[in-house]
Parts: sequence; C-alpha cells; structure tokens
Amino acid sequence: MSDFQYEDLLRSVLEDGDFRPDRTGTGTYGIFGAELRYDLSFDFPLITTKKVHFKSVVGELLWFLSGNTNTRFLNENGIRIWNEWADQDGQLGPVYGAQWRAWPGRNGSRIDQIAELIENLKSDPFSRRHIVSAWNVSDLDQMALAPCHMMMQFHVREVEDMMTGGHSKVLSCKVIQRSADMFLGVPFNIASYALLVHMIAQQVGMGVGELIWSGGDVHVYSNHIEQVESQLKRKILPFPKLILKPADSIDDYTFDHVELVGYNPHPAIKAPVAV
Repeated sequence: MSDFQYEDLLRSVLEDGDFRPDRTGTGTYGIFGAELRYDLSFDFPLITTKKVHFKSVVGELLWFLSGNTNTRFLNENGIRIWNEWADQDGQLGPVYGAQWRAWPGRNGSRIDQIAELIENLKSDPFSRRHIVSAWNVSDLDQMALAPCHMMMQFHVREVEDMMTGGHSKVLSCKVIQRSADMFLGVPFNIASYALLVHMIAQQVGMGVGELIWSGGDVHVYSNHIEQVESQLKRKILPFPKLILKPADSIDDYTFDHVELVGYNPHPAIKAPVAV
C-alpha cells in the first residue's frame, strides 16, 4: 500500500488544492496538512513514477551530516541542487548542516544535535525528547533559504523477534516539513530521511521501523501542472531495496556505503525550480 501514498497525495493536491500566491512569484495549488507513512523494514521509499537522482539524495545528506554549508562538496560530486541559493563563493549561511551539527549555544558553545541524538538513543532509548531541529529563529535571516523540513523526532519501539523469541528495538522517525513542493522536493526529502533513519539505526544497533512524513503547506507549483499530470498517468512500480554497509560512526559514511537494488523507475521529468 505504501507504494501508492505519494501519488495519491499528489493527485489530491492537484484536484483539491487552492491557488495561493507565494514568495517566488510563481504561485502554487496547495492544501494544508498531510501525512505519509512508510515501513522502512520492507523496502526503500524512492518513488518510481519518475526517476529521482539518488546520488544527489545521498550527497546532500552526507553534506548535511558533515556540517558543511558551502556548495563546493556538492559541486565536486556533480550535485547542483543548492546552487541557485548560494552566493558567488558557494556560501549559504547557517542552513541545515550548521544547525544539525553546530547549533549556537550559550557563551559561544556549539551543540551537535546529531551526536547528542545518537548518544541519547543509546542511553535512554524510550525518551520522548529525541528531537533534532533546523528551525533556529535567531539564524533565519542569515540563511539563504529557511528550512523546509524543519524538525525530526525519533521513536524507539521494542518488538518481538520471531526467530529467537527475544525482543529487539526498532527506530522510527517523524519529519515535519513546513513547506512541501510535491513534485520536485518531497520525493527527494522522503528518500533522504529514510536513508538517515537507516544510518542512525545502524549506529545505535537497532532495526528500522517507520518513516512518518508530515507536511504543512503541501503544494504543486503552477508551472509544474503539466509535469504532474504526465507523472500521474504512469504505472506505479515496486520500490527498491537499500543496502547500507556498516560505518564506524555517523561521520564515516560515504557514497560507497550506500547501494540501491532493484530501482527501475520511469524516466525523469524535468521542471523549473522556483527560487
């Protein structure tokens, strides 16, 4: 069932969305409030009704996790998705990576939210405070683009192991995305957070559970209507599987650790990015 959720929501936005002016001047058709749920233990939620450039998904996530906020690493790996917002030196201000790995604390300190998350998942797995935020109000005016996917909350559940009769822990994540570009952005975002759940679960010795994606302003840009209509005519194909090779720490993952098996999507559909 999960294979169809994205396309069902995309169709709903197209059919039921209200027209709204937006920051870019392009205009969108949108609804407010939506949720998608994916069982990560079964397959990997990378949509198949159009090809998603998975190398860009992996590269951007590695870039976030490195704490980097300059596009140089991305461009060196053929990833140009942030170029429209960067200045002439490739700088973006304190966007995701800075907030995840070096949130400004008191007296000049820096808080590594990802490192703290991993440590807390190990020491206090059933806490309700496993949260990472990118929405730093005091830094918003310095960012080239305010965070769209702005917060994630992790949840640990104990499940029975049918093979051994014992119990094991599985890790789930809920992502809150204030602004959700359904055609270009959301397929990318879902895959990125699904990969992050796999990485963190591996680092804390847990299985993977669900990815729950929660969108606020869920929209289709007015100049993507033709592309969306074309996409929705395509047959939905099975999701791929993910193979994630072990890494010593969350900082040690590379492109070589990540492999997709069985990803056979329909061709990509190009569309302009609203900046």
